[in-house]
Amino acid sequence: MSKDSALDRFIRYAKIDTQSKDDSDTYPSTAKQRDLLDLLLRELKELGLKDARMDEHGYVMATLPSNLPASLESRGRIPRIGFIAHVDTSPSASGANVKPQIIRDYKGGDIVLPGDPSVVILESENPELRQNIGGTIVTSDGTTLLGADDKAGVAIIMTAADTLVHNPALLHGDIKIAFTPDEEVGAGTKYFDQKEFGADFAYTVDGDTPGELNKETFSANLAVITVHGRNIHPGSAKNIMVNSIRAMADIIARMPKDAAPETTEGYEPYIHPYIIDGEEARTTLKVLLRDFHTAGLEVLKKKIESIIADVRPLHPKAKIDLQIIEQYRNMEDFMGSDTRLLDIMWEATKRAGLEPKWVPIRGGTDGSRLTEKGLPTPNLFTGGQNYHGPTEWLSVQGMQKSVETVLHIAQLWAEMGSA
Repeated sequence: MSKDSALDRFIRYAKIDTQSKDDSDTYPSTAKQRDLLDLLLRELKELGLKDARMDEHGYVMATLPSNLPASLESRGRIPRIGFIAHVDTSPSASGANVKPQIIRDYKGGDIVLPGDPSVVILESENPELRQNIGGTIVTSDGTTLLGADDKAGVAIIMTAADTLVHNPALLHGDIKIAFTPDEEVGAGTKYFDQKEFGADFAYTVDGDTPGELNKETFSANLAVITVHGRNIHPGSAKNIMVNSIRAMADIIARMPKDAAPETTEGYEPYIHPYIIDGEEARTTLKVLLRDFHTAGLEVLKKKIESIIADVRPLHPKAKIDLQIIEQYRNMEDFMGSDTRLLDIMWEATKRAGLEPKWVPIRGGTDGSRLTEKGLPTPNLFTGGQNYHGPTEWLSVQGMQKSVETVLHIAQLWAEMGSA
């Protein structure tokens, strides 16, 4: 196996602050993401991947060349397979000074985090914890997120690549590797050059529960609501001030509570107000619109328009604007008819000793956009849970099973192509 375990690598990567930023005018959105990207570039070169490089946008790419004997190569070209993970962490919680806590021989029960004892990982909210009794898990100290989303995926890919380099008996075709910035702010594939990457098929390693595989994501739009008011000193405001905050509050209060992330599951759509910024003269609200059926996004848009129409008469002096921005689409709609990609993913998970199951992602991945753009890219589990907050945690056993699954995927493509 690799000289560094997946855990060793993950701890190393998790300590590097790579938080991305909404509404940045640079790419990557934060310069500090390059700290990890630079490290990964060095590590890939140290593995002997001679074409390892970083482009002007920060994408790190490399090729692990085929080690198939000429007799097998002559039977036909093995498809080039890619593995992709993102380095950035969510803007929703701090990624600075992450202090990973390694809990070995987990005994079960709630986990009080030492940096802030008010932050508790509740067993009642985390049924997957029970599958890790006796195993090793990693948490933050409670003052930051952990960064398993998606540094666990980065560690898994690097560990699998290291293993293949040092174990030539594990036969594989050309394997493409890519690490991307800015996935958490919806820009992970903004400048991704698929031709330069060179894969025929790919997998993102950006999921969670071991054994869960993803070929469906939400289709996603962003609604931006802006209320324009008028400010004046409160002492002389009567019949003059137009308070945009009050108008926005009326809009938010009318958003359906039974179609929110906290009240939905499975294939149910939602409307999610998540960022608000304002003062009396101007208030802006960002709202996530999510539905597995792309046509359903129009239904959600009409609901927002109806809410705005109801609020306008209550604030006749306010001006209310609505902008809809397309984000990504359900990858299943663009996956294509070649089932090998998914069949191999399923079989590889079984060979790793897990019971695979298809689970829809109530979100998106870099694979959503890549699949839509012609590179079919389903998603593989990492072992992480509770992403984007200080109660995030990672199953080390789940991460190792993901490494094994990646290795089996590489070998299965070689087996299928040379049969």
